[in-house]
Amino acid sequence: MIKRTLFFSNPFHLSLKNNQFQFEAKDGSMDKTIPVEDIGYIVLDHPQISFTMKLIEQLNAFNVAVVFCDSKHMPSSMLLPLDSNHIQSEVFRQQIDASEPLKKSLWKQTIETKILNQAAHLEKQGRNPKGIRNIAKTVKSGDSDNREGFAARLYWKALIGNDFYRDRYGPPPNHFLNYGYILLRSAVARALSGSGLLSTLGIHHHNRYNAFCLADDIMEPYRPYVDEIALSLYIQYPDVMILEKEHKAKLLELMAVDVEIGKVKRPLMIALSITTASLAKCFSGDSRKIVYPVFS
Repeated sequence: MIKRTLFFSNPFHLSLKNNQFQFEAKDGSMDKTIPVEDIGYIVLDHPQISFTMKLIEQLNAFNVAVVFCDSKHMPSSMLLPLDSNHIQSEVFRQQIDASEPLKKSLWKQTIETKILNQAAHLEKQGRNPKGIRNIAKTVKSGDSDNREGFAARLYWKALIGNDFYRDRYGPPPNHFLNYGYILLRSAVARALSGSGLLSTLGIHHHNRYNAFCLADDIMEPYRPYVDEIALSLYIQYPDVMILEKEHKAKLLELMAVDVEIGKVKRPLMIALSITTASLAKCFSGDSRKIVYPVFS
């Protein structure tokens, strides 16, 4: 089932009514209810939004990712359940005990798929993908030669232009990419939580100040889906410097984008659950391969 993504950018009061998610506009212009089980993500982008703890309890029970935006209207924090899998302690132990050779193998698979998906995105945009596609063949265990970084430099030049550089504080379309990647990160964290995995313990990323190292690992092959939406926004709004509601709404469509995974089409949010479930199987020893989507 495709879960709904809700975005609130005006003063609302959020509560639980008859076990339904209720949102009331504080100016009285709207009062609606939605089944909690139909929701996957909620983005809160206004300082005058209020909510009840009973609602938060119910959202946690259904593994709803609640994303909070800061004063600059950028996603800055996230609410996720601590207990979302019936064998969570066992999965945690398997994840913690994962060997270095296994993690290096999983990272190699991740980078290979990311590079191939970047090449497929270039091809879809009418650019030549051959050079980048060839790089995927040279990725070593643990990506010890940083083929990821080399491919990224070629990818961005081919996609945007020679003068573009990917930087959080860089020129457009970096602002579209930033917002989309943060949404993707929250979606990956939600899927990891649903599979009983710790987002903190990465297979490659190990920053001591990063609570979402594993989410940052697993989101890599999914980045081209953000890139495609961000590029379309940049082409349509080349002079926009501040994201408005319509831009954010377009980026939020990411969650429902159809992706090819396991030779079938699935919404991205479902594909993420397939990916994280396959990762849990790798940690348990039941598999050696992460299931990632193929960009098309």
